Amino acid sequence: MPFYQPPPQQPTFASLLHSFAQHPGLPFGEALPEELIDRIAAEEGVDFGNQADAVYTPAVTLWAFLAQCLSDSKSCVAAVARVIVLCVSLDRPACSAATGAYCLARARLPVPFLRRLTYHLGQSLEAQAEPSWLWHNRHVKLIDGTCLSAPDTPANQAVYPQLKAQRPGLGFPLIRLVVLLTFATAALVGAAYGPVKGKESGETALFRTLLEQLQRGDVVVADRYFCSYWMIALLQQRGVDVAFRLHQRRHCDFRRGQRLGRHDHIVQWPKPARPSWMDQATYESLPDELTVREVRVTIETPGVRVRTLVVVTTLLDAKRYSRDDIGDLYHQRWHVELDIRSIKQTLGMDVLSCKTPEMLKREIWVHLLGYNMVRQVQVQTALAQGLRPRQLSFAGAVQTLNAFRWLLQCSEGERLQFACRVLYVAVATHRVGNRPDRVEPRRLKRRKQRYSYLVIPRPQARAALLADSTQE
Repeated sequence: MPFYQPPPQQPTFASLLHSFAQHPGLPFGEALPEELIDRIAAEEGVDFGNQADAVYTPAVTLWAFLAQCLSDSKSCVAAVARVIVLCVSLDRPACSAATGAYCLARARLPVPFLRRLTYHLGQSLEAQAEPSWLWHNRHVKLIDGTCLSAPDTPANQAVYPQLKAQRPGLGFPLIRLVVLLTFATAALVGAAYGPVKGKESGETALFRTLLEQLQRGDVVVADRYFCSYWMIALLQQRGVDVAFRLHQRRHCDFRRGQRLGRHDHIVQWPKPARPSWMDQATYESLPDELTVREVRVTIETPGVRVRTLVVVTTLLDAKRYSRDDIGDLYHQRWHVELDIRSIKQTLGMDVLSCKTPEMLKREIWVHLLGYNMVRQVQVQTALAQGLRPRQLSFAGAVQTLNAFRWLLQCSEGERLQFACRVLYVAVATHRVGNRPDRVEPRRLKRRKQRYSYLVIPRPQARAALLADSTQE
């Protein structure tokens, strides 16, 4: 009987999971199983690359897109080069180095498909969090917003216009992004985006679209921008408690209300008039007054900008949640700033690269999915090493995971599990320093700017240079 070598198999979503150290036999390995990805792909109509010799199948396309977002080299040329290496490592014919096919395949990944994968992974991680990672055995969700910059194309400007203060041709399209993250595992469980100006484009309006991502019994922590009667009432309607900093326009008088202790009391907020964005039915469903607790928190750390602040909360039981507990809870809000920094700076999401609004949506969600997959590795590492996920460096996890990518990709069975255990030890080595109440000046020491800012549109500046050269 002649020797016959079977043709190499197509990479599947299991191969994608292997490259992120995911295997059913590992802790949290079933947070995003292959069967679920296949089912969501079928439900969202992901149907391309079905030919036997196709290179850019949904699994390969998503793998390349994720690697592109998590790597320092984010060009499509680098992404296709990684696909070539993937093909060779799997004994498949090398594909073309041209980027056209890959760019077309990326555009075929539906946004709902990417969003559902991101949400499911984040919610699964938080649902399986260790009880010792929680706050008073409750899940705490952190909310905040930021802005992203996009390439200056007519299509992007039409959907995400630049600020009015910037002259045409000198600014960039801006995208407002609001994220909902968990305190225990730092996983992302909600995200909404839109233009930075226009009706219902603020952070609170975007957050209202994420209320369905909250679970009864959650505690939401946010800064004073979110502290309004309507936000608290809508959250309480869903069985969610809050801890917000008191809005600067609302006065607090600790001589009034039910006194619970020094600078700690319960008061009633009357219902304001119906805002223009709220329909009459929703307005009538909300209570005529809110019962909230106001707690003054004093910060004695030298060098901080804020000395005292008032926290508004619906956690009214002073015996179960002391004044110090409320202060410590709001102090954890700073973690959302660090998580946003991880998304924007570590993953390089602050400046996006896609030139159309539809591709910008895909780029945003793939970044967020990659963020959650790195957090999954950190959660697994924390569980294996007896740590908390927030003790581990996100940047260190990304760099270590990128270095392990090809070993994980080409490993199976026991070899894959051994590689994952080695990965966990390496990730656990890079811990966040114990720097409580760290104080640093907001100044830069190293000067890197070599050129002055562009003050006229680039075509005009180019024409001026050409005119000067002809006169010489």
